[in-house]
Amino acid sequence: MKCLVLQAEHCLSRALHAISMQRGDIEYVSLPDVADAEALAMVEPDAVIVPPLADPGRCEPAVVYAHADRVEALLESCRARQIPLVWCVSDALYEDGADAPIDEDVLPRPRDEAMRRLVAVGELVRRHPRHLIWRLGPLFGREGDDAWLSELIDSLMRGESVRAARDLVVCPTSVMAVARALTGVLLQIESGASAWGTYHLCGTEPVSVFTFCSVVRTQLETRLAGVGESPTLGRLEGLDQHHDTPLRRVLNCRRLLDVFGIHQKSWRLELGLMLDAWCQERYPDHDEVDNGDQRRSREEAAGT
Repeated sequence: MKCLVLQAEHCLSRALHAISMQRGDIEYVSLPDVADAEALAMVEPDAVIVPPLADPGRCEPAVVYAHADRVEALLESCRARQIPLVWCVSDALYEDGADAPIDEDVLPRPRDEAMRRLVAVGELVRRHPRHLIWRLGPLFGREGDDAWLSELIDSLMRGESVRAARDLVVCPTSVMAVARALTGVLLQIESGASAWGTYHLCGTEPVSVFTFCSVVRTQLETRLAGVGESPTLGRLEGLDQHHDTPLRRVLNCRRLLDVFGIHQKSWRLELGLMLDAWCQERYPDHDEVDNGDQRRSREEAAGT
């Protein structure tokens, strides 16, 4: 199976390429942002994947509108050639959140005009007989555009203060977990599973953005101490943006499990794996002691 992925430097694109390097049954080909009918004819993909904007609510409106225009143009080409389209989109479209986990059939109704444009594009995507819409929790990864974790580590290592919301509750989502899940879904569809539609995927355990950043800082400090390093990491500054009631943005991922048998992954375990890999790359001469708990955590996070 061959899939075309837009935005070659996006963290999801990089994660998908890393997955394909370990397999022989799927190939991910990347192009720049624009993929017109001529490009589709040249690549002849079995599916086209569009990575998400990291946080459309904080992007410049021009960026959001440009993304929507590209998806709309791409959709026309995919429908004309009967190529499946996979559109990944941030859970930030649920601008007001919800008290309970948000189901797939709940249509986002943002107040922001630019984000409403994305919702309108989503309605167009749903008219394509062969489409997948993936709503994702905030992605974190070690490399690529919009990776969050890499940017957070770099800021902390430079000693910069990091501002994070204490009253925004989300489910941080490993980009590698998304890549593995999306690969599994595409291969099942290639094998005859006609289960098009909208799916949610996020990490387990809702936490505030501030708590996630605090866990990253603590685990990073622990690993640095383990290799004999003690840099002065940047401090965290908590922000309160939603008055007295925290805004919860938690996705219900049950449909992905029921239809494709794909479980959510613990963001804490996935984060530990990424920080281990970061430390090993930065300090390759250090002999890390790998105890049984660490090894079991790696195996569980990897799904082995």
